[in-house]
Amino acid sequence: MKHHQYALTPPMGWNSWDCYGATVTEEEVKGNADYMAENLKDFGWEYVVVDIQWSEAGAVSSAYRPFIPLDMDEFSRLIPAVNRFPSSADGKGFKPLAEYIHDKGLKFGIHIMRGIPRQAVHQNTAILGSDVRARDIAKPNSICPWNTDMYGIDHTKEGAQEYYNSLFDLYAEWGVDFVKVDDIADSRLYGIHADEIKMIRKAIDQCGRPMVLSLSPGPAPLDHASLLTENANMWRMTDDFWDIWHLLYDMFDRCYKWSKTIGPGYWPDADMLPLGHIGIRSVDGGASDRYTRFTKDEQLTMMTLWSIFRSPLMFGGELRDNDDWTLSLLTNEEVLEAHQKGTGARQVLRENDKVVWMSYGENDTIYLALFNLTDENSQVEAEFDQLGISSVEVKLRDLWANEDIGTASDKISFEVPVHGAKFFKLTNI
Repeated sequence: MKHHQYALTPPMGWNSWDCYGATVTEEEVKGNADYMAENLKDFGWEYVVVDIQWSEAGAVSSAYRPFIPLDMDEFSRLIPAVNRFPSSADGKGFKPLAEYIHDKGLKFGIHIMRGIPRQAVHQNTAILGSDVRARDIAKPNSICPWNTDMYGIDHTKEGAQEYYNSLFDLYAEWGVDFVKVDDIADSRLYGIHADEIKMIRKAIDQCGRPMVLSLSPGPAPLDHASLLTENANMWRMTDDFWDIWHLLYDMFDRCYKWSKTIGPGYWPDADMLPLGHIGIRSVDGGASDRYTRFTKDEQLTMMTLWSIFRSPLMFGGELRDNDDWTLSLLTNEEVLEAHQKGTGARQVLRENDKVVWMSYGENDTIYLALFNLTDENSQVEAEFDQLGISSVEVKLRDLWANEDIGTASDKISFEVPVHGAKFFKLTNI
């Protein structure tokens, strides 16, 4: 499928949600882009994504304000709020910001909600490329239960596809490389919105610009895996993921269920990485302005699972506030090689909350992850025959420590700390 080539490896980038909620400004986006270009680009990080409510001039946190006015053009399309994104003035939209990010060798992304703005429907504004108007294509009973901005779109109506085409034509003019569409993969009221997913796919295909398509929120339904792979590059396996242990614990089961539906260009998404300085202007996740509540071992567990499973990596913290530890999690070349190049990831075993995953690297190497999900230090091990290893002995390299640590015969066995992980590369001797 053509759109799969836009994301042959899992996308890696920064998203404004975890630290700034609905309020991020142009200055903050540029600052994080500057950091990424200087510190992360050489390691494969490339997307800078402006999350929800960029058309709302008065956004104050991650708490949505109901039925508030949004900035919109004459064709029913939301545009950036000029007070937050000054370069968008005079109809320029996100084009100047996208150019700033592109000039740094990075890619630019935005978040949108499924559908058409309610205010467009109430004002019955025009649809570019069609004689019908906003009220003619809207489904007023198709709403988002947690955000009042939009109505769904009736795919059977004349002008419906034209509206989505006009949206993505605009985004192409702006230079958008990545679009995260929300209230679509699993609406809490209606389930998956398959018809609007298909309209969005057509709209991207006709706009003439490659764009990675990410679908939220989750959990996306596994029985719609074919629909998702045929139309999107990423889809959420979970609702919003935060720095709470039970959410990380639950992710192991989600990854297990989706592990056979993953490949070049189509990536089940374990959601953002709530690392570093988060909650700056966000009230989600159970606490305000903070550094991640995950312990260092829990952070290693999260990064190891996301890497061996090959989830997209979207960092959620304010990059400019990263300490050396947080930066080290994002710039470990050996871990990122497993993330970008590993294949065939699978759960080998799970017994008493001791979990083993493996994937295959180049030149007959194996990536092996040992996880201890219990509340005490525990021995975690895997027999060679469970891993399909026929060699008598293998060489072990600790990927987080970036050092060779000896050899193993018959089995791999290590003590793993509470909620912790070990990540190895196995090579035949």
